[in-house]
Amino acid sequence: MLVKIKRLDKSLPLPAYQTPGATAMDLYCSQTITIKPQQTGQIHLGVAIKLPKGTFGILAARSSTHKMGLMPVNGIGIIDSDFGGDNDEWRFLALNFTKKAVTIEKETRVAQFLVFKYEKIKLKEVNSLGHPNRGGFGSTGSN
Repeated sequence: MLVKIKRLDKSLPLPAYQTPGATAMDLYCSQTITIKPQQTGQIHLGVAIKLPKGTFGILAARSSTHKMGLMPVNGIGIIDSDFGGDNDEWRFLALNFTKKAVTIEKETRVAQFLVFKYEKIKLKEVNSLGHPNRGGFGSTGSN
């Protein structure tokens, strides 16, 4: 799948798979930022990406992002294919969960992204789904 990317900061490396088995590409912080304790911050990633029609992106923390004292504010970010203009910079919304200020230096890998194909659905309202009840939310791990 070919995906167009515009680096808003040419000094940053292009996102890349870091190992042959990696499923996501790492993204870099485009400017040094300090996030105060227990506060949120927008980490600019220095790229605008045009996803192909029929796809969406997922922006997530790297597995090591928590070591910086950060976690994504919204769990993961969903990026629609129509968010792809020249200045639609991708940003990582992070929560500093520590009691100290956290500084993220420019060029630090802070997030990763994946691209998925999808199919639009249509909803059909019914009175019964025709399937037996399974037992409630979280029921498979109750034993």
